[in-house]
Amino acid sequence: MKYFIAFALIAAVCALAQAQEQTCQVDVQSACGQTANGGVSNCNARYAAIGHLEPKLQDYIQLQLKKSYEYLLLATHFNSYQMNRPGFQKLYQGLSDRSFDDTIELIKQVTRRGGSVDFSKAHDKGVAHPPEVHLNELESLARALDNEKELTNGAIHVHTSATHGTTQNREHDPEMAHYLQENFLSKQAESVRKLSGYANDLSKLVTVREPSLSVYLFDEYLQKQ
Repeated sequence: MKYFIAFALIAAVCALAQAQEQTCQVDVQSACGQTANGGVSNCNARYAAIGHLEPKLQDYIQLQLKKSYEYLLLATHFNSYQMNRPGFQKLYQGLSDRSFDDTIELIKQVTRRGGSVDFSKAHDKGVAHPPEVHLNELESLARALDNEKELTNGAIHVHTSATHGTTQNREHDPEMAHYLQENFLSKQAESVRKLSGYANDLSKLVTVREPSLSVYLFDEYLQKQ
């Protein structure tokens, strides 16, 4: 029993020493010494689970940027003289601006936590081919609703990783989970609810014999939102 206790104490001391070697204070003491040449690599803003969240956040940033581009194309489509739907143009321009602003805020959050975002690397969430945007009004609402659900699922994926960690690394990241909850999940839920309502309302309006007037009035309604 004595040998076991001694072994446990030695292991604890070794673990403590290894943890101290990975601190900013040790780096600074080494860098300021007479024979310093190692730098202060541990003096950074990284902590908790940012290591395994960083690639997931990068993918989500790419997804936000892609959706901003798609919404911008939809807004341009409905702003043309052929379509002439200023209400739909306003809706999609707003969604495009929101996704772009969310991209900027996510980049700030990653860098604030000591991470970085590399746009030189190809990602599966990037824009490979221009999306089809020559859609009618109802089709465009269905596309927008699918986009919002995809953005919501992306935020949930990162939030779940921040909350539960991974099988290899059980570190949690409450700060990142709280950030996503406050700034994305609630907002995405409201966006999904709004677009699903628009799609269902318009689907009923276009079932009449002459739907042109109904679509025109619905577009006027969107202009006032």
